[in-house]
Amino acid sequence: MDANRVKTYGIGELLDRACERAVPVVRAVPDGALAARTPCAEYDVKALVNHLFQVVVQFQRLAVREAADFGETPDLVGSEPAWRERLADEARRTAAVWSAPGAEDGTTGGMGLPARLVGAMALLDLTVHAWDLARATGQDFPGCDEAVLAELEGAVATLEPTARAMGVFGEPVPAPEGAGAFERLLARTGRDPRWE
Repeated sequence: MDANRVKTYGIGELLDRACERAVPVVRAVPDGALAARTPCAEYDVKALVNHLFQVVVQFQRLAVREAADFGETPDLVGSEPAWRERLADEARRTAAVWSAPGAEDGTTGGMGLPARLVGAMALLDLTVHAWDLARATGQDFPGCDEAVLAELEGAVATLEPTARAMGVFGEPVPAPEGAGAFERLLARTGRDPRWE
């Protein structure tokens, strides 16, 4: 392979890398922090965990060209004593279904978006919401994998106008002086990268 060529990773492989960072954060969420606020103003920790669970499950459906339902959010935390492991398993399952041959081909979802972009949306949610949970529960977030970050930068650039109009992204926040690339990405989604 030419040393100057950039390796292109599949979405499933990138989701695997994101799981490596997200799963330890989810496992370390303390029960006593479930009512704590998060950088996502509309969610406390419990609601954000439930939202993330819904996201990873529904993006599995999109990977196999089934209809997704982002309507009512199930209460994983209230109904599953082992919710941390269930969420970890579902996140890994999402990576697995997006790794299947053909998962990135064509379009998927109600808006008929390119399948790879839809997979990148799952990657964005998994990465950013893991960061949200880490910040909300006083955990260190191990940063963003370089290949994941490269994929997310492209996805956010594509999604930004529509996501902002739909209220999925907040208004961009000025990145602090000396901010790294991941912090700048968080700021573009409407988050304060130095939130405490």
